[in-house]
Amino acid sequence: MHTSRIPNEQDLAALRFQAAARDLEQIVRSITHRYIAQQVPLSWRLLHAIEAEALADLGFASRHDALMLGLFQRPGDLAYPETDETVDFGQSNALPAVFAFAVSAYEYAARSAEEAQRDTRRKAAVKRSRAWGG
Repeated sequence: MHTSRIPNEQDLAALRFQAAARDLEQIVRSITHRYIAQQVPLSWRLLHAIEAEALADLGFASRHDALMLGLFQRPGDLAYPETDETVDFGQSNALPAVFAFAVSAYEYAARSAEEAQRDTRRKAAVKRSRAWGG
């Protein structure tokens, strides 16, 4: 006998939160990719600008209720520098959502660029060995 469980209010709230988090992550990735494409380093000032733009996104605001939006706001007492220094969180993993998504996008882009450079060097080495009769 198959019994299906009817989702309760907590289940539905968790699903709404997951959907909003995925939505916000896509918005942040879109914003960060503009800067990554221009090779702009991730400074504290840029991170704050990305956060402000992402949280002000009208599509995001229209798709999620005010309570849900509030969950992604950085608490006022959680201050970070607003300088042009490169972002460094050290070993901290307690980041506001937008910051975490932006840092993740930059880290992914850096790994991808390193892999592309390795592939290019590998292909160049193969071409050189063939040029000598290999």
